[in-house]
Amino acid sequence: MKQTTTTRRMARFNHYLFIALFLTAVGLIAWLSTHYSFEADWTHSGRNSLSETSSDLLATLNAPVKIEAFVREEGELRRQIESFIDRYQRSKGDIEISFINPDLNPQRMRELNLGNGALLIHYQGRSEQLQAINEQNVTNALRRLSRSGDRWIAYLEGHGERDLRSEANHALGSFGSELERKGFKLQPLNLAKVGTIPGNTELLVIASPQLALLEGEVALIEGYLQRGGNLLWLTEPGSESGLEELINSLGITKLPGTLVDTNSSKLGIYNPAIVVVPDYPFHAVTSNFTALTLYPQSVALEFEETNDWQGKPLITTLTGTWNETSEISGAIAMNAEDGEREGPFNLALALTRTMEGETTNGETTNQRAIVIGDGDFLSNSYLGNGGNLDLGLAMVEWLSHDDALITIRSRTASDTTLELSNTAMALIGFGFLFLVPVGILSAGLVIWIKRRKR
Repeated sequence: MKQTTTTRRMARFNHYLFIALFLTAVGLIAWLSTHYSFEADWTHSGRNSLSETSSDLLATLNAPVKIEAFVREEGELRRQIESFIDRYQRSKGDIEISFINPDLNPQRMRELNLGNGALLIHYQGRSEQLQAINEQNVTNALRRLSRSGDRWIAYLEGHGERDLRSEANHALGSFGSELERKGFKLQPLNLAKVGTIPGNTELLVIASPQLALLEGEVALIEGYLQRGGNLLWLTEPGSESGLEELINSLGITKLPGTLVDTNSSKLGIYNPAIVVVPDYPFHAVTSNFTALTLYPQSVALEFEETNDWQGKPLITTLTGTWNETSEISGAIAMNAEDGEREGPFNLALALTRTMEGETTNGETTNQRAIVIGDGDFLSNSYLGNGGNLDLGLAMVEWLSHDDALITIRSRTASDTTLELSNTAMALIGFGFLFLVPVGILSAGLVIWIKRRKR
């Protein structure tokens, strides 16, 4: 086509118009990208997005969520946490995350008993700590924090029990504070004064009474258990302060003496009356729990299944333990003639009982109780040792039926590996090394010849 001055001007105009429209479109796209966002997860299993279960839970949260991440400023861990929490922020815009350098806040790290990489999640005045960060743990923590309704824990007093609000060394004040942070409400209960156990009590705690309970008080506890109440019982070596028949009705017998552990000296603990437990039987309470726990001045428990209660070991000692019936001082050794036996022993038992009748959703009522042969491990003096705190909290969560949590399976692609035979790999190699270059050269040669013929 013959080009004239007019056609050249029109072509030049169209060229400039195209450039102007192109730049305008790029500018509009850039502006839109600062005001709107769109993300798509094209992985096979959607493993870079939240599960539907987590998204549904976030939709029910009607208050802001604040997350404190205790992580050092530099390093890959901080970027991983930012990327992970961003998934939650995409579903719920009022999730706020702040980073705290543990090296600059050692006092707070000690108070909270946290390590580098831990999260502290706050929601509606309650908070929960997480050390292992994954979708299942974070979603379940939010679920626990969002539970509506008051959850009352009543603890006996009036007989020298360990107090869940006292700061004395032998008391359980620090443990009680952690329970309140998780949303539980604590209520001291003097049965001689009130004469009843309130019907909204979710859990009754008997923490090492030193004086004998009255027959009427024992009858009130028995009635509470008959109605399906849940129980956490911290017992000690020695008498049961008038509760002998009650512990026998649960199918539990206490062995005489105090447990001693020859394994503790290997860890630099030179008090044989402190039992060290590194491993745990399989149970919902100890699922994925691997921390070491310590038990000073403890007693061994035996269980014989009754018509009502079914029991499972929750904490067991190692070999190298026995029940010392004499005074623990100087050189000690097991003496079978005094009724001493070699372990391992049960230190705690988890009991369940199926109650008659059904709940409103048609499920059978399941009653739960835990009896522990030691009260010191949750005391203010020993709570910060090893995993004592985490195990105590896991016990209360199980007793309050908070173990029925969301299970989110890890989502991985089904085709992350490509397996090729030797023949296939040889063909691919031959193709890229010879066929592809020859094809490109041939195409170039053909084009060159055609242009030469014009």
